[in-house]
Amino acid sequence: MFQRLGGNPDNLVHLERVEDEIRARFELVGDDLVLVSEAASGLPGFPDLDTTIRFWSDGQRYRVRVFKPVREVTAADLPVAWLKPSLVDDGDADCC
Repeated sequence: MFQRLGGNPDNLVHLERVEDEIRARFELVGDDLVLVSEAASGLPGFPDLDTTIRFWSDGQRYRVRVFKPVREVTAADLPVAWLKPSLVDDGDADCC
């Protein structure tokens, strides 16, 4: 179990909602780990807040970044399931 540190406590319901949407979209099983976070980018041309989703499935790590605050993320903002192979997180720091 992870403890939430910092951030807006009102976002908890939105973080859980996005996690549930990711689990449903990619048909993740109960022990697949999903981490949803909201952070300020501070980079020119980027929104003030964006949402990063990381999940592990079948021994592989995946990453999705949505350029919206977590409270604004909807199922329509998430990639379709067949794009899962393109979401592999290879640790490339220059990626989105």
